[in-house]
This record gives sequence, C-alpha cells and structure tokens, in this order.
Amino acid sequence: MRVLVGGGSGFVGRELTRLLTNKGHEVTVISRQPGPGKITWGELESSGLPACEGAVNLAGENLMNPFRWWNESYKKDLFSSRVACYKPSLTAQYTEDIVVRPGVVLGRDGGAMKQMLLPFWLGLGGTLGSGNQPFPWIHVSDLVGIIAHALEPPADTPSPSPQVFNGVAPALNTNYEFTKELGRVMRRPTIFPVPGFVVNTLWR
Repeated sequence: MRVLVGGGSGFVGRELTRLLTNKGHEVTVISRQPGPGKITWGELESSGLPACEGAVNLAGENLMNPFRWWNESYKKDLFSSRVACYKPSLTAQYTEDIVVRPGVVLGRDGGAMKQMLLPFWLGLGGTLGSGNQPFPWIHVSDLVGIIAHALEPPADTPSPSPQVFNGVAPALNTNYEFTKELGRVMRRPTIFPVPGFVVNTLWR
C-alpha cells in the first residue's frame, strides 16, 4: 500500500513511518524539507496529492512549543492547523474515512514526555492545579498501531459515516495519579504543584 503521511517527520510520524515500512508499505512523507521519500508542502499545493491508497494527517502546530508565547496569534495558528483545516462550506464535500482522537501521546523520544522529563529530573515536577482533572494518555507505539490498523481495507462494507477511534489507554487516570507515578518511576519528589490560577493564566 502507498501511504502519504503529513507531519511524517514529527514524533508520531516517525514511529508510524517506521511501522508502515516494516509492514512492507511504501511511505511518502510530506515535509518542509525535500529529500528521498519526501515531498514538500509547496509541491503538494502546486501538484496535488500523489497517487496513494491511504493518507494520514499528523501535521499541526506544537501545543507545547517552548519558543512561542501563548497569545492570540499562537492560538489562531493552533486552531488553524489542528481544528480549522477546512474552510467552512455548506456545499463542499470533505472525505474523512477515519478519525483518530488521541490523548496525550507518551514516549521516550518526544511528545509530552520530552517536555516533562527535565523538570521531573530536577525534582520540580508536580500536579497541574488540583490534579483532579482527567489525564487521557496513550503510548506512541499503541497510537501508531491504531493508525496502521485503520489504514487496512475494511472487512465489511464501509460505513457512510467516518469511523472514530479514541486513541487512549483504558485506564481513567487523573493528572495527580500520572504525576505521582512518573515521580515514583523516576525516583523524584513531586511536591511542587503548579497553582490553578497560573495554569488558567497561561492557557486562557
């Protein structure tokens, strides 16, 4: 199967590309930089989609980008790249055969864990606010497994409505439970919670 992966050079995209390649699929990555097995976003805009049997969109502005301020411009970029990927239309038809709704993606080489490791190693890890809020999570290997499974041809007659996969672990953990478990595994204290008003100010 020929698969096109938008955002294939990112954390999840690299894992998905590796898995699909190991399964014998041909993967083309949409990237900012040209190279073997890649096409650029500019080429995509000018020439359209290359021939493929499946397409996966993993592209989007980084929610945890430490180099950008949480302001209206950043919020707009986040919304445009992750939510408002289509222009509003009463007549246009868009195809989304399968929708995957992932939780917080965890893994050693990137994602949320990469952002959290340094504060926790320094003993500065703590809950966000009360810590009672749900913390849906999934390991990156499980997420790419879901995506790879979703790319396989359906055994039954395809549904006219998009299939929706909730890409989260079955455990219903809170932020407090996750924080304490990460501190236990890393053998670091977790006694410095981020006050709720600080979280609300940063993410308002």
